[in-house]
Amino acid sequence: MLLSITLNTVIAFATAPGFAIALFIYLMDKHEREPIRLLILSFFYGILSVALTLFITSVIEQFIPAFENILIDEFIHAFFAVAFVEEFSKYAFLILLLYPLKDFNEPFDGIVYAVMIKMGFATLENIMYSINGGIDVAILRMFTAVPAHGSFAIIMGYFVGIAKFKHKNRLFGLIGLLSATIMHGFYDYFIFISHIPGVIVGSLISLIVGIILSLNAIRIHSDASPFRKRILRRKKQNG
Repeated sequence: MLLSITLNTVIAFATAPGFAIALFIYLMDKHEREPIRLLILSFFYGILSVALTLFITSVIEQFIPAFENILIDEFIHAFFAVAFVEEFSKYAFLILLLYPLKDFNEPFDGIVYAVMIKMGFATLENIMYSINGGIDVAILRMFTAVPAHGSFAIIMGYFVGIAKFKHKNRLFGLIGLLSATIMHGFYDYFIFISHIPGVIVGSLISLIVGIILSLNAIRIHSDASPFRKRILRRKKQNG
């Protein structure tokens, strides 16, 4: 019974941050919210992206082995074997399955769908890490890894939104993939080389920078929403 309660508590702590960030982004989509069914579907795509990530990683790690405490190898592992593979897996679902939808009808939707995918991925990943590491790991990741994943997704989605509505070319979304990969890579790299005293601070700085950039991206796309402009025009006409 005690084991069951402990496991349930760990899973609750592991799932809470992903759902909280997903709800936050849903509430920030103030002008024309996405259908709940598509949000749930996007979250499920994120869970599926874990399988794609594991498959690609199993292949790529045959060519990019990681050697502990060797800085250049840790750099390659962080940016290519981890960050790029994980971000590409989510990007693939976003750009191939959600980008073409008619409900994807404003730049902010790029952020919404990217975050929902990312939170599906992060929630499953968090459960796996937390079951193995216990409640301490679940609590630590609640304030670090999951918000970091959220910031990577917002930056990716920001550029995908621009790709669809400003440049009208999905290839422009590759800038989002690259940006998310760089942010993710630096965050992981400082963790990987944390055997060097004080270096772990770099990961915290990466997280803070990511959150600041993400909040700016949310504000920019929210202010640029065509639905917001219509609402303001209506209010002006009525007033």
